[in-house]
Amino acid sequence: MKKLILLLFLTFCSCNQNKGNQYFDDIADNDVKLSKPVEGEWLYTHKEKGQSFEQFINSRHVVPTNNSNIIYIRPIGNFTTLQKKQIELVREYLEIFFQLKTKTLEKFSNDIIPSSARRIGYEDNEQFLAGYILDSVLKKEKPLNRVALMALTEKDLFPKPEWNYVFGLASYRDKIGVSSIYRLQDEVLTPANFDLCLSRLLKTCSHEIGHMFGLYHCIVADCVMNGTISLPETDNSAIRLCSACQRKLNSGIKYDNKKRLVELEKYFEKVKLNDATQLMKKDLEKIQ
Repeated sequence: MKKLILLLFLTFCSCNQNKGNQYFDDIADNDVKLSKPVEGEWLYTHKEKGQSFEQFINSRHVVPTNNSNIIYIRPIGNFTTLQKKQIELVREYLEIFFQLKTKTLEKFSNDIIPSSARRIGYEDNEQFLAGYILDSVLKKEKPLNRVALMALTEKDLFPKPEWNYVFGLASYRDKIGVSSIYRLQDEVLTPANFDLCLSRLLKTCSHEIGHMFGLYHCIVADCVMNGTISLPETDNSAIRLCSACQRKLNSGIKYDNKKRLVELEKYFEKVKLNDATQLMKKDLEKIQ
């Protein structure tokens, strides 16, 4: 009898595992293989080895727990009405993308950045030192049940004196990061470029927080975890996680894959990102 119970248990576990893996096998048909990199693209100058599923599993990466399961956004700056709308849309998106509660903290004033961490950039615009925001602002923050913390600023960022600018910077060990809206909105956010800026911001924030959950740059398929070196490359990259990266993320967070897809499709329809909507529809068709 004991042997029979054990056999039934193992069979049940095996069926459940195969069912879960079937999802990733099915949507893999929609993965678009990366072409050979050309000059001006990230992989042309960054010779990365990628990350297998086994390497991910064996790495030290964050797994949410009952005491560490909330993603936080900390706005820093003086935001316009349109920018505030984007921040709320980013919060909503991250909650769906990672299937974890995501909250926006109270806004900090730009006054928290001292003159020693500011400069006038090469384009005569004010810039903040990204490392200062990580080390002197975000590291001190311990909001309840924090699993990741991302600051958003409307000011341009620079990582060190010899660099012109950076879109964002993160400490994956500390699970903190900062991203700038400034260049994603082509300096000024308007109704005309709102959708393009939102798409860039969704890609940037989900990419950086994906790193915080242990995902390396994807070098196999068109994926939001691809490294990018410019706005045109970011614009041309997919907002979708490829099947391999989805499998890694799901192994730790253990969300319902179909539920996530349905919610992403509804979100993209609401914000009128039509290309992204079609990507979700194609994945849903594969698992029906």
